[in-house]
Amino acid sequence: MNTIIETGKPVLVDVVKRYESTGLKILKVPYEEGMKEIASFGLFNGTEAFGSINFFSDRTDSFSPYNLSVIGTISNLVSIAVSNILANERIEQQLAEIDNYKKQLEEENLYLQGELTGKFAQTEIIGTGNEMQKVFHLLTQVSYANSAVLLLGETGTGKELIARAIHNNSPRKEKLMVKVNCAGLPANLIESELFGHERGSFTGAVERRIGKFELANKGTLFLDEIGEMPLDLQVKLLRAIQEKEIGRIGGKMPIKVDIRIIAATNRDLPKEIVAGNFRSDLYYRLNVFPITLPPLRNRTGDIPDLALHFLSKYARNIGKKVHSISNRVLAEMKRYSWPGNVRELEHLMERSVLLTEGNVIREIYLPNHEMNGTTGFPAESYTKTIDENERDHIIARLNKCDGKVYGSFGAASLLGVPVSTLNSKMRKLRIGKEKPVFIVRPV
Repeated sequence: MNTIIETGKPVLVDVVKRYESTGLKILKVPYEEGMKEIASFGLFNGTEAFGSINFFSDRTDSFSPYNLSVIGTISNLVSIAVSNILANERIEQQLAEIDNYKKQLEEENLYLQGELTGKFAQTEIIGTGNEMQKVFHLLTQVSYANSAVLLLGETGTGKELIARAIHNNSPRKEKLMVKVNCAGLPANLIESELFGHERGSFTGAVERRIGKFELANKGTLFLDEIGEMPLDLQVKLLRAIQEKEIGRIGGKMPIKVDIRIIAATNRDLPKEIVAGNFRSDLYYRLNVFPITLPPLRNRTGDIPDLALHFLSKYARNIGKKVHSISNRVLAEMKRYSWPGNVRELEHLMERSVLLTEGNVIREIYLPNHEMNGTTGFPAESYTKTIDENERDHIIARLNKCDGKVYGSFGAASLLGVPVSTLNSKMRKLRIGKEKPVFIVRPV
C-alpha cells in the first residue's frame, strides 16, 4: 500500500516468492489458497489514497498490459464512486452542523430580543449603604471565577440584577446569561425547558428544541426560584452540573456543556431539606458562594436614590416632567416596611408619576396596614391578590374537613382537585398545620 501511495501506480505481487522470503501475514491466506499473483490498485480521492482494490490469480504472468488497463479503468470508476459517497456524507454532516448553528443562533436571537424588551434592562445597581457595599465586595470576589453562586433574599430584593452583574463582570460576559424561572413552568415542561427535546419525543414535540443548558453554553445559566424545582428534576439537574453534559428528551447522544450556574431563592433551603422538599447534595453543589441580599427595610438610606432613579425612568417613559420628591414623602417612604422590597418601590413610583399633576411628588399612597402611623390607602380599598384568595379558600376547606386531605370527605375531594395538586398548592402557599387549625407559615 505504501508503494501505491508513493507512486500512484498499481503493484504486481509474486505471492509465493514474497511470502516465502518475508512471511508477511497479509499474504498467508492467498498463499495457502494457491494464489500466485496479486494486482493491487489504489483508490484515490484526488491525490489522497483512501484504500485499494486487489485482484488475485492462481497463475503467474496472468495480468497482461491489456488486463491491467481494464482493471485500472475499473479501479478509477470505483474511486470516483466511493469519493462521491464520502463527499456526500461530508456535505450532509456539514449541512447538519450548519442547521444546528442556525437553530442555535435563532434561539439566541429570540432570547436576546426577549431580554432587550424585558423588565431588567438597567445595568446599574443602586446602593451606597453598608449592606449593599458588602454585597458589592462579594461580587468583586466571585465575578471572575467559575464557581457556582447562590443568591438568597426576600422577593423583590434584586437577585436577577445581581446575577446579571456577576455575569457582566465575568470572562463569560460576551456569551448569554440565560434565565430559567423554576416556579413559572409546569413540572412536566421544566425538563424540556432545561435540556431540550428531539422531534417526536413526546406528544406536542413537533420540532427539535434546544434547551436552556445548550443555549447558555460558554455562558451563564441563572436558575431563579430554585427552591420551587420538583425533587425528581433536582436529581437530573445535579447530574448535569456534575457531569457537565446533558441529554435532550428523546435524544441518544450526550451533549457536553460548559456553563456557570447562578441560582436564586427566597426560601430557607436548609429548612426545605429537613422538610424533604430539597436535596441536600444539590444544595451543597449550589451553595459554593452564597450571597444574601438585604431587604429594603434594612437599607433605608438607599430609598431616596432608588426612588429618584425610578422617578426619572418612568417620567421619561410616560412623558411627564416630574423631577423630584418632597421631603415629607421621602420620610414616609423611609418609615414604611416595604414587604415587596425594591420591586414594590419601583411599582409605587410608577403609580405616583402617573398620579402626580405637577413637577414634584407630594403625596404617596402606601398600604394602611404597613404605614406605621402615616396616611395611605383606606383599609377597605385593599384588594387581596389571587394567591391570598386561593390560600384563604384552601385554609377554610381544610379547617372544615378537620385537617383531612385524603378520602371522600377530605379537602382535596371538596375542592375537586387531586391530592397531589392540593399538597403542591399547600407547599407553594406555605400552608402548615398547627393543630387543630391550618395556618399560613411565616416566611
